[in-house]
Amino acid sequence: MACGETMSGVVAEPAFRNDERRAAEPRPDERRPEEPGREGRAALPRVPEAAEPVAPVTDLAPVSADPAVARLQAIVARHRAELVALRRDLHAHPELGRTEERTTRVVADRLAAAGLRPTLLPGTGLIVDLGPASTQARRVALRADLDALPLTDTCGHPYASTVRGVAHACGHDVHTAAVVGAGLALAELAAAGELDSGVRLVFQPAEEVQPGGSIDVIGAGALDGVGRIFALHCDPKVDVGKVGTRIGPITSASDQVTVTLRGPGGHTSRPHLTADVVFALGQVITQVPAVLGRRLDPRSGVNLTWGAVRAGTAANAIPSSGTVSGTLRCLDVRAWETAAEVFEAAVREVAQPFGVELEVRCQRGVPPVVNDEASTGFLEAAVRDVLGPESVVLTEQSLGGEDFAWYLTRVPGAMARLGTRTPGGHTFDIHQGDLSVDERAIEAGALVLARAAVLAGHH
Repeated sequence: MACGETMSGVVAEPAFRNDERRAAEPRPDERRPEEPGREGRAALPRVPEAAEPVAPVTDLAPVSADPAVARLQAIVARHRAELVALRRDLHAHPELGRTEERTTRVVADRLAAAGLRPTLLPGTGLIVDLGPASTQARRVALRADLDALPLTDTCGHPYASTVRGVAHACGHDVHTAAVVGAGLALAELAAAGELDSGVRLVFQPAEEVQPGGSIDVIGAGALDGVGRIFALHCDPKVDVGKVGTRIGPITSASDQVTVTLRGPGGHTSRPHLTADVVFALGQVITQVPAVLGRRLDPRSGVNLTWGAVRAGTAANAIPSSGTVSGTLRCLDVRAWETAAEVFEAAVREVAQPFGVELEVRCQRGVPPVVNDEASTGFLEAAVRDVLGPESVVLTEQSLGGEDFAWYLTRVPGAMARLGTRTPGGHTFDIHQGDLSVDERAIEAGALVLARAAVLAGHH
């Protein structure tokens, strides 16, 4: 059966693992014992609201002359303050991958209050169907990711993280608020009979870990009955009110690699009588990236970067083990299919002269996100409709990894880069504790996703 088909042409209902389907019901906030990565959750302070109203996205683009687009803009604008408050609440209460219990509950409760019927996924995360259910038309999915990063929040805002060592430093709080906003707007259109096709909101856990949560979500049936899927990702290098798009690969494949070397250890005055693990690690660190550059096609954009090295505790002792870890990234999916094998062979060849024992681990991560042309066209048309004709910008393929890629191995779709930089302001970076976003991006993201779902549903 080809991707996107259903048996007998009938749209399948989500088939959840172990036949587990749970309706989301509002539950009182519970005090939990402190757990690793969740310090400070008890007795959390109230998240402050904006000291002054958040500027509307219409500061960046005028209200559309198209009545349908103007109606969508008006609906989302009514939720502007609420969506900003939701984002700030999530920012203040970040949760690591596969522990997003509070986040799941907050999102589910808000959508249930709008009359929707969220279905909780096994573990964490949820999906919500809205609009007409038809055996002839497949749903359009909008995806958000829920998890935060194990970083210290240094943004300095009143709504900074209250959880020690955990922060929304990749914009997932913005993604979640934008999809909630799109869902609220689309639900109102559906209630008025103005939505041609059903929509599924997918709130995915664990994007920041490998293997990523999208694999679990797909396995739980979240793509059953879905014909196309869209997502946005914050880009602090792009001004708010602009959206970066690209046909074809927009991210890279990414694997996590670890090399462990072992030897008997010894005194630094007698390196010839032992296996010098530290020196061998140094050779692996410097030579293996160079070997990959000669064993793999340079046009495939292979990049091996080390991020952590651990060996020894004393200046005059050769340790008995040492480890180096990093990421192996490829712009080209064909190179990715062979890169791990070439990497392991290179490590063994480089380390062999030093008499060390070695262990090589390569944790397969994600393939590149490959945007199909039609889906990218829907996104670009949506951006121009709701943000203005000059709001689409071409974006480059990055070496970052994103597990949205797994959805696109099953159904066509596209991801775009949502501008979050205040024009003329400081350029932040993702995966840094000081990340700050222009919160007009929330309304912009909600508008783009809702309009993309409407346009794709027409087709």
